[in-house]
Amino acid sequence: QVQLVESGGGLVQPGGSLRLSCAASERTLSRYAMGWFRQAPGKEREFVAAITRNARGTRYADSVKGRFSISRDNAKNTVNLQMSSLKPEDTAVYYCAACTTNVESGIYWGPEDYNYWGQGTQVTVSS
Repeated sequence: QVQLVESGGGLVQPGGSLRLSCAASERTLSRYAMGWFRQAPGKEREFVAAITRNARGTRYADSVKGRFSISRDNAKNTVNLQMSSLKPEDTAVYYCAACTTNVESGIYWGPEDYNYWGQGTQVTVSS
C-alpha cells in the first residue's frame, strides 16, 4: 500500500505561483498513474491534472490548462504540480492520488479510478 504526502501549499496573491509536491512511500511509484484533485469548501472534489506511469502523457482540467503543469520523477518517487497565474477560484485543498494500473500509457481523471490518496495541502489565493 502506497502512502502519499503532499507539501508546498500556502497563501499566495493572485497571479502568483506555487509548486506542490507529492512524496510516495513506495519505491516503485512507476507502477501508478498519478493525479491531482482539489476540493473547495462546499464543493465536490474535482480533477485538476493527471500523468501516465511513464510520464509521456498528461491531461488537465480546462480551468487550469495553460497555467498548471504536472510532472513526475519516478527515481525520486515524487509527483509535482507547478501552478502559475493563480486565481482566487484556485483556492482549495489539493490532493495527490495514485491509480494502480498495468497500462503504462493509461491516464485517468475520475476520482473513482484512484485507490490511494494523500491527506491534502491547502492552497489559498488571496490579496
